[in-house]
Amino acid sequence: MVSIAIQSAPFSLIALYWKIPIRSKLHGRVEREQDEEKLERGEVATMLMGGHDTPDMVDFLGQFGFDSILIEGEHGPVDFGHISDLSRGLRTVGLDFGGQGGPQPAGRHLSHIRSGSAGHHGAACGIEDARAVVDASKYGPIGHRGAAGSRQGYGVEDYVNKANDETLVTVLFEDIVAINNLEEIVTVDHIDVFYVAPGDLAQSMILTGQTPHPDVKAAVDRGIKTIVNAGKVAGMLVNDSTVDDYQSKGVR
Repeated sequence: MVSIAIQSAPFSLIALYWKIPIRSKLHGRVEREQDEEKLERGEVATMLMGGHDTPDMVDFLGQFGFDSILIEGEHGPVDFGHISDLSRGLRTVGLDFGGQGGPQPAGRHLSHIRSGSAGHHGAACGIEDARAVVDASKYGPIGHRGAAGSRQGYGVEDYVNKANDETLVTVLFEDIVAINNLEEIVTVDHIDVFYVAPGDLAQSMILTGQTPHPDVKAAVDRGIKTIVNAGKVAGMLVNDSTVDDYQSKGVR
């Protein structure tokens, strides 16, 4: 699972959003994600970001060594009708699959997961927002995710509990209010990655499109420092000229 994101033409890497386990190609197992295992070992995991909206494209991208691919449903062309086939294409090349949707009720986001998406992210400005992301992401007793059937659970014994164990939850911070509240937010349990989103953060500071602005960079650095000092995993979108700098600050 990547907390670091690298951006370089023609592809970009982005920190992993929260994710649900990928099943083995054989029914009856829940297979651990390679990106989640990397984070647990203290390594960086990579997720490719972009408008990857066909099974052939994600199949092709499997050769380039990424740990996972973000299927972009908020800013990109993907809708629910694409997800099942995209997830199958990714699994054939051994990639994990994270899904991103726009602002909408949690149940709508979970439709992505039931269709085969390996993940989803949730934005938070305060501690209650962060708790709501966890609540929507986890089955009971941790949360209240609906325990309806899912194609990811075909042939998997005790799937609900196994999915709870393997779900990777990422909370996204895209507002200066969230940065100001981070010391409280990082105390929420069951969040695996705390991801700072520089573009939306800049916009919330009335600096739209100005991610290099000193005030935006200072807010990003403050957020990362708070996350890392709390012993949590910090995520960040980077490009090839900033990746080393952010890794040195603890982003992974």
